[in-house]
Amino acid sequence: MNLENINWQIVAPLIAIQLILMIVGLIDLSKREATKGPKILWVIILVFGSLLGSIAYFTIGRRNDA
Repeated sequence: MNLENINWQIVAPLIAIQLILMIVGLIDLSKREATKGPKILWVIILVFGSLLGSIAYFTIGRRNDA
């Protein structure tokens, strides 16, 4: 794959969204006392799961304690 042929106007915002969701997810995870599943597993999913890992955490992993 040649880096000169990548359309950075499309790729750069996706990378930025992915990083923002991962950081917000990790901050949220550190502040929560309980999650659905072990916290270390959610850390691994958030860091290595790319965009889908962040979406999974925010839809499945958070426990509503309200």
